Amino acid sequence: MAETGPQPLLTRTIEAEPVVTDPALDGDHERMSHIVLEGYKPKEGDFVSTGPTVVEGMVNGTPVRALCGKVWVPGRDPRRYQLCGTCREIAEGMGWKLPAG
Repeated sequence: MAETGPQPLLTRTIEAEPVVTDPALDGDHERMSHIVLEGYKPKEGDFVSTGPTVVEGMVNGTPVRALCGKVWVPGRDPRRYQLCGTCREIAEGMGWKLPAG
């Protein structure tokens, strides 16, 4: 009987989509907090995910998309930055209550 020894660990590499941002959103937009819609719950039915959560982005390095369209991998404390005006305008237009700021 032949000795088999330890079995190799099989891994799978997943290619992430490239992070593409609108040039109009670069620059000062990098120094702002943004709102990410992680999902919603319809009147009837279960929660529906709209993409990666901010926590998933921070832990796994997964890009997230803000209401304004900015795509990035979250990594900074958003409380340290001013809220993006475009995200605020979109959220308020949807009837969301946001803190003053």
